[in-house]
Amino acid sequence: MARPSLREKLASSAVDTLHTFGFKGCSIQDITEAAGVPKGSFFNHFENKEDLAIDSLRRYLEGVRKDMLFDESVPPLQRLKNHFNYLAERLISLGYGRGCMMSVFAAEMSADYPKMREELRSTFENWCDGVTSVLREAQAKGEVDPRHDPVQLARFLVNAWQGATIRLKITQSCEPIDDFLNVAFKALLK
Repeated sequence: MARPSLREKLASSAVDTLHTFGFKGCSIQDITEAAGVPKGSFFNHFENKEDLAIDSLRRYLEGVRKDMLFDESVPPLQRLKNHFNYLAERLISLGYGRGCMMSVFAAEMSADYPKMREELRSTFENWCDGVTSVLREAQAKGEVDPRHDPVQLARFLVNAWQGATIRLKITQSCEPIDDFLNVAFKALLK
């Protein structure tokens, strides 16, 4: 079995380190120590810390199971519930102190790091597009009130989710996630 490259060690370790401590809460030294690689090797593999953070965000997003939104063997509204329930379980399993990496980076980096801001903008837009698609399907099947604008409703759900994940870090409980799921699926999308 081949040994992981230094770049891979840095990149995979950075996901956990950056998610736990945030972009501004850890240094390149912290990241290289967590990866068990010499600090000097960092710039052989990444131009700067922002590029590593973008790579980390992409790796983090591989685990959000966006594919659940497009599983046509499941009714649309149930797919949406499954998607958010999966995200909730994932966040809770990581501990209440982390929240969503997207919201962590949005809060810390969007003002000063234009490449990350664009990465986040694109990521949120793609997520909203996926949720919009499911909502349109759900409307066509009579599962969601057709008076709702699916684009606006998708943005609202994603924005509300992100707010809940930020609050999760404050309350150190699943209450904000439970509130989101209950309002979204028992009141708004019933």
